[in-house]
Amino acid sequence: MDFRKLQHFMEVAATGSFTKASERLRLAQPAISKSIQKLEEDLGVTLFDRSEKAAALTTEGRVLLKHAQTILGKVEEARHELREMRDLQTGEVQIGLPSMFSSAYFPPIIKAFKKRYPSVHITVEEEGTVEIRSLIEHKKVDLGIIGYDPNEQELEVDLLLTDELMLCLPMEHPLAARQSVTLQEVLREPLVLFKEGYFQRKLLEEASAVSGIPLNVTFTTNQLSLIRSLVVEGLGVTLFLSMVPASDDRLCTVPLDPPVFIHLGVGRRRNTYLSIASRAFLDFLKMSFH
Repeated sequence: MDFRKLQHFMEVAATGSFTKASERLRLAQPAISKSIQKLEEDLGVTLFDRSEKAAALTTEGRVLLKHAQTILGKVEEARHELREMRDLQTGEVQIGLPSMFSSAYFPPIIKAFKKRYPSVHITVEEEGTVEIRSLIEHKKVDLGIIGYDPNEQELEVDLLLTDELMLCLPMEHPLAARQSVTLQEVLREPLVLFKEGYFQRKLLEEASAVSGIPLNVTFTTNQLSLIRSLVVEGLGVTLFLSMVPASDDRLCTVPLDPPVFIHLGVGRRRNTYLSIASRAFLDFLKMSFH
């Protein structure tokens, strides 16, 4: 249905006159009359009793008036909501984050973004990069932080940062004084690790398969703060991005030999619509790192 015809109909009903409606709508009276006539033809009913001087609603006209008010009210609500989304006065972003990224890098980014767009709602799914990739592919999140591969085929990924993976251990640990350690030496230590699907664990599992040294995992969780606390208490060692323990003077970090660098990017589905809010957050995220 042409919403303009409904607007013309409501104006004639409100004024009781085709002439007054045309004046208020700033349209020629024949145009208003033709619009109402076409509406009546479309609906197969007579909406106004034209036998009197005033344009009086028929029974059918009164029924349409009730619905027209609801319909045009909903149309205006939709326009208002879409304008707000266009101007980023509302909207939602769903993003998947690995724990280490969310702890070390995300807080200042989200703080700055919310300062610029306070009404945009951010929903975070905290998982390993393998699971985050699946969340993106299955449209559970709009964006996700995953490992960056320049030869990526399935997803569209923009490189954000490169960080070094470090052995993280208590200050009093015998390896704390070392300049570097090998992955084989790390494997001989009790380990506090993220669950499967996190690149930290995947790296150690691959090193274990190559060296034949079994993983000695004493505790598994996806809670970074718990891993940090367990390491501080001496229950095991772990691998963290260098930024994670940087502000914790209870922990010591030792580089790996050879060094291991992690490349992280922000991924999204290829050739898929991204909401205005999500596009704004994506641009803000890339700007924050670049």
